[in-house]
Amino acid sequence: MRNLKFVNKEYYHIYNRGTDKRDIFLDKEDLWRFLKCLDEFNSVDNIGSLYENSFKKKNKIKLGSSAPKKLVNIVAYCLNQNHFHFILEQISDDGITKFMHRLSTGYTNYFNEKNKRSGCLFQGRYKAKYISSNEYLLHLSVYVNLNDKVHKGMNQSWLLDLPFSSFKEYLSKTGRVICKKDIILGQFKTSKDFSKYCFEILPIIQKRKEEMKDFNKVCLE
Repeated sequence: MRNLKFVNKEYYHIYNRGTDKRDIFLDKEDLWRFLKCLDEFNSVDNIGSLYENSFKKKNKIKLGSSAPKKLVNIVAYCLNQNHFHFILEQISDDGITKFMHRLSTGYTNYFNEKNKRSGCLFQGRYKAKYISSNEYLLHLSVYVNLNDKVHKGMNQSWLLDLPFSSFKEYLSKTGRVICKKDIILGQFKTSKDFSKYCFEILPIIQKRKEEMKDFNKVCLE
């Protein structure tokens, strides 16, 4: 992963977690701010900070309002209490590197100022894996969109009604739009067919996760 070179028009699984496995979302405001960061920082042009933009714009920042020329296409995402997952397609040179730097720096600055802390929020540089096949991409879209079911996810009461993954966006044609879903939904007749596929594949992913956990446990004994 350290020597992975991002290539335009290719897809990557990007993920990271809080340093020392700490929570990176403490309330609704944090979650909403991170979603704004996903949208606003995805621009070839340097837009500055969300704080600065709040004074430049008469209206509140709206999701789906990013500049026409983006750094990446966000295919899917999931935000858990102490980690996140993305599927990204790079569409501008060094797009993933620039996007992830802006996102991690911008959100860390916000989080630290809000909570009167300093230092790193995330556990080093984000991790990245190249998605080498369409089958891998489809399986990963299930893993990311239903990550709260693969893991326990965010289970605090204040988050129960919030759309913390892109799954609801995949099933609805209205509401906020962050993801470019064509590469996934274009392979199904309807979004309901995609949903059916997800819940057919989910048990396989869950079983594989448990097997890997058991394997790691044996190796450590």
